[in-house]
Amino acid sequence: SAWGDWALYTDSPLRAFETELGVQAPFGFWDPMGLSSDGDAENFRRRRQTELKHGRISMLATMGYITPEITGKFPGYLSPSLGLKFEDIPNGLAAVSKVPAAGWMQILAYMSFCEASVDQSAGTPGGTGDLGFKVLTAEDPVQKTRKLNSELANGRLAMMAIMGMFFQDGLTGSAWGDWSLYTDSPLRAL
Repeated sequence: SAWGDWALYTDSPLRAFETELGVQAPFGFWDPMGLSSDGDAENFRRRRQTELKHGRISMLATMGYITPEITGKFPGYLSPSLGLKFEDIPNGLAAVSKVPAAGWMQILAYMSFCEASVDQSAGTPGGTGDLGFKVLTAEDPVQKTRKLNSELANGRLAMMAIMGMFFQDGLTGSAWGDWSLYTDSPLRAL
């Protein structure tokens, strides 16, 4: 090929990461920005841990966008003292300004608990994404690797999905906005 045979290029520092979790067909080890080109394993593991966390958050955020649209909202009050019902909170980005400060404090407290409840430092199972919840992982190493690879792939998809939903919501006021109603788009000129 015009690019040479990758199998013959054995001195690349990228070879150090070809057997890591998340290296999947059809791309194999994919690093378009060359962040791992120096072969630094510690930086790679930190980035992978960050990717895993962002993927998990994005999966939850994506479901948070979709679920109320499909199943409806909880009955009752989000904040009885403010007379604020769950149904009064809009979906999507509009909810950010409607949730009371105490609600945001609860969200931040829960995020802090999740972050601090398991040792996620380098070299620990938590650092590789195994938080000990065997319903989602497995005792069998082959099955565990398959599930962790699936989680990384789904997290990558969710990161793209939630960004798309944010963009759509910002343009149309809804993650499921009717594009025909958005007449002020500069894209209409195309």
